[in-house]
Amino acid sequence: MKPKKQSSLSRILGYAGGHKNLTLLGCILSALSAVLGLIPYVCVWLAARNVLKAWPVPGGTSGLARWGWLAVWTAIGSIVLYFAALMSTHIAAFRTARNIRRTAMSHVLKLPLGFFTGNQSGRLRKLIDDNAGLTEDLLAHKLPDLAGTLVTPAAAIVMLFLFDWKMGLLCLLTMALALLSMCLMMGGKNAGFFHRYQKEIERMSGEAVEYVRGIPVVKMFQQTVYSFKAFYAAIQDYSDLASQYAMSCRVGQTCFLTFINGAFALLIPAALLLASGGNVRVVLVNFIFYALFAPACGQMINRIMYMSEAVMEADEAVGRLEEILGQAPMEEAKEQKRPVNAEVSFDHVTFTYPGADQPALDDVSFTVRPGQVTALVGPSGGGKTTAASLIPRFWDTDSGNVLIGGINVREIDTEVLMKQVAFVFQDTRLFKESLLENIRAARPDASREEVLSAAHAAQCDDILEKLPQGLDTVVGTKGVYLSGGEQQRIALARAILKDAPIVVLDEATAFADPENEQQIQKAFEALTKNKTVLMIAHRLSTVQDADSIIVLSDGKIAEQGSHKSLLAQHGVYAAMWEDYQRSARWKVGDPARGYLNAQHPGQD
Repeated sequence: MKPKKQSSLSRILGYAGGHKNLTLLGCILSALSAVLGLIPYVCVWLAARNVLKAWPVPGGTSGLARWGWLAVWTAIGSIVLYFAALMSTHIAAFRTARNIRRTAMSHVLKLPLGFFTGNQSGRLRKLIDDNAGLTEDLLAHKLPDLAGTLVTPAAAIVMLFLFDWKMGLLCLLTMALALLSMCLMMGGKNAGFFHRYQKEIERMSGEAVEYVRGIPVVKMFQQTVYSFKAFYAAIQDYSDLASQYAMSCRVGQTCFLTFINGAFALLIPAALLLASGGNVRVVLVNFIFYALFAPACGQMINRIMYMSEAVMEADEAVGRLEEILGQAPMEEAKEQKRPVNAEVSFDHVTFTYPGADQPALDDVSFTVRPGQVTALVGPSGGGKTTAASLIPRFWDTDSGNVLIGGINVREIDTEVLMKQVAFVFQDTRLFKESLLENIRAARPDASREEVLSAAHAAQCDDILEKLPQGLDTVVGTKGVYLSGGEQQRIALARAILKDAPIVVLDEATAFADPENEQQIQKAFEALTKNKTVLMIAHRLSTVQDADSIIVLSDGKIAEQGSHKSLLAQHGVYAAMWEDYQRSARWKVGDPARGYLNAQHPGQD
C-alpha cells in the first residue's frame, strides 16, 4: 500500500525538533486570545442595551462601568496572550528555519561535485535560504493566526445569531460570498501560480548572480548588451507572469474586498426595516453590535486568505527544498583503500547525465600511465570534459569503473581522492579573498613562502608586482580584477601548491591571450613535471607532443595513438588536424580589399 504523503506543515514541523511543543503552545495561546477578543463586542452590546433601556431616565446606567472594565481587561488579556503566542512561535520558527538550512547544507556537501556544475549558485541560495525563510513566516505568524481563525468562526457564528438572526444572516452571507470569491480567485488556472512564481524567482536570482560576477569580463570585451540578454529575459518573464496573475485576480479581488467591507451597507436598510415594524431600541442596540462586529468578521476572512497564501508558499518552499534533499548523495567507500600509484584507467565506462536520453560516455576504456601526458580531443559534446570529471568523482559511472592505481575511485576516501587529483578548468573561479588565500585554498597549511614559490612557478610574478598589496591584494575589491589568463595562472599556482600526482587540465588556455598563453605553457611545465596528466584541448598544437592522444566522438573512442600515428591513419584526427592548420593560416587580408583571405606559408 502506498504510504500517505505528509502535508507540508507536517514536513516543516519535522525540522522543529524539540521546539515543536513551542509551536503547539503558541497556537493554543493564539486560540485563547481569539476567544477573549470576542468578549469586548458582547460587553459593548450589553452596555448599549443598558443605556437605551434606561434612557431618558438619569441614573439608570450604573452597570456601564462593570461592562466597560470587563471589555478593557479581556482586550488586554487577548493582547497579552497573542504576544505570548507570537513569542513562542517566533522562537520555534527561527530554530526550525535554522535546522532546515543546516539539513539542506549538510546534504549539499554530500552531493557529487557535478551537481554544482548544473546548478547556479544564485539558484541554490534561493532554494535553501529564501525557501527556509518562507517557512519562518508560516510558523511565526500564519500558523498562530490559523489557530485563532479556526476557533473564532464557530464562536462568531454563534454570536451572529445570538441577538438578531436576520442581521446575523446578512453578515454571514457577506462572509460566505467573500470566501467564495477568494476560492475562485486562487483556484483554476491560478492554482499553480506559486510553483511558476518560485521557478521564475530562482531563475532571475541565478541569472543576476551570474551577470554580476561576469561584469569585469563583460566590460573588458564590451559585450554588455549580449551578456545582459539572459538576465533581462528572466526579468521580463517574471514581470509577465506577475502581471498576468494580477490581471487575472482583478474581478475576484474586487468582489472579495466588496463583500468583506459591504456588510455595513446591508445592515443599515435591514435595521430601518426591522425598526419600522418592531422595538426601535432593541433594533438600535443590535445594529450597534453588528455594525462593530461585522468588520471583525471581515478581518477574520482576511486572515484566512493570508493564511491560505502562506500555506501555498510553504508547500511550494518545502517542495523546492526537497528537490535538493531528494538528490542522491555520493556513496562513501565502505572499505577505504589507497592507490599504489598514479595510473588512471577507464574500464568499459558508461555514463549518462541525470535527465539525459543519450549516454555522454559509452563503453570507454583507456589508460593514462604514470608520468605520461594523455590528451583528449574531439568535437564539442564528444565526452571529453565528462571523462575528466569522472576521475575526481564529480559523478559516478553508470557501469564500468574508473581506477586510480588499480583502485576503484568509489573505494577511495573522498579526502584521499581529492589529494590525488589537481584540476584546472577553463572556467576559473576565484574567491573574494586575498591572492594568498586563493592559492592556499589548495593546501591550507602551506606557508607564505610555499605560496610565493608556487606563484613564481606559475609565472605570476608580473601579476603580484602590479597589484597594490601584492600577494595580500583582495580580488574583487576597489576595482581589482584579473583577466581570464591571469586568473588561470592563479589557478595553476593553486594546483602547483597542491602537488597532486594526477593533473587534469580542461581547456586551461581557453581564455588566455597570446602573452598569457605563453606564460601558462611555462607554468604547465612546472605543474606537470613527473605527473600523470590528462589534458583536454581544442587547440591541437598544444597536444601534439602528448604521449597518447584519444579522440572522443559521440561518447566513444574513435581513435587512439600518438600524433604521428593518428595522422598516418588519415581518420578523424587527421581531418581535425587539417582543419586546425587551415584555420591557423587564416589572416586579415589587404585592408583596401576589405575581406579575409587564406594564404599558404611562404606567401606572407
